Amino acid sequence: MQTILEIRNLSKTYGNLKAVDGISFKIPAGICFGLLGPNGAGKTTTIEMIEGITKPSSGEIFYKGKLIDNQFSQEAGIQFQSTALMDFVTVREILKLFTSFYEKTLPIEQLARQCNLDSFLDQYATKLSGGQRQRLLLALALINDPQILFLDEPTTGLDPQARRHFWQLIESIKQQGKTIVLTTHYMDEAEALCDHLVIVDQGNIIEQGSPQQLLGRHFDTICIQLDDTEISRLPSGIAVSVQQINDQIQIETDRLEQTLSKLIEAGVNLSSLRIRNRTLEDLFLKLTGSQLRETLQEAL
Repeated sequence: MQTILEIRNLSKTYGNLKAVDGISFKIPAGICFGLLGPNGAGKTTTIEMIEGITKPSSGEIFYKGKLIDNQFSQEAGIQFQSTALMDFVTVREILKLFTSFYEKTLPIEQLARQCNLDSFLDQYATKLSGGQRQRLLLALALINDPQILFLDEPTTGLDPQARRHFWQLIESIKQQGKTIVLTTHYMDEAEALCDHLVIVDQGNIIEQGSPQQLLGRHFDTICIQLDDTEISRLPSGIAVSVQQINDQIQIETDRLEQTLSKLIEAGVNLSSLRIRNRTLEDLFLKLTGSQLRETLQEAL
């Protein structure tokens, strides 16, 4: 598969702080590539260096085999995590304004259909709901018919239905052969959308691969969850790892049937039983030692 973007030994320092520490990776064309990490890990700094917003301290960025240049700026689309929209300007007027920024653009009518903007094209942009606003920002990122699309936390703050709708839009864009670079705080989002993941922490790449490869590499157990009121009834001889998380017992086992039989024999109440496979959330906890810190502001 052809490489559309390559990062070589990319670094960024702020005084004595090394925000990004010589990372390297390649992004094949036509995939959804996920860049994950806790706040302050360096992922936003990495994306901003690629986008040209922040100047690297060292390292090289190649687009289609050449050092990044004006071709990249014309062929890249960016949806920022936060974008201010002008007062008293309609959605249609904002789209027209953005078409003047590029040599090549898609028709506004096509963008409106693709991003489901038709019903509010003549509404003031500042009056949009969260989901409508994100669809408008996606349309602005697509206005130059980009070959590579950067989406920085695109569904933060959206309700579950709006998030799922946005996922469908991202899938439809990928089906057009475009490359998508996604940063997200939602592990289910990364697992559903991304073909390849790079996880960064403290400015370094700590793991990479497809979601399936990463989970298979790190886990060979299944999780059984029960209400923590049942902890006193657990048989003493159960050969599993038991954790208490959010008023739940989480039992990790590689012998599901045997473990369930022991729980039944011990008289454990299984009415709250939940069995689940390992997820990217489990992987993130294992690799970084913490949950994604959504409540903290991105430091870098």
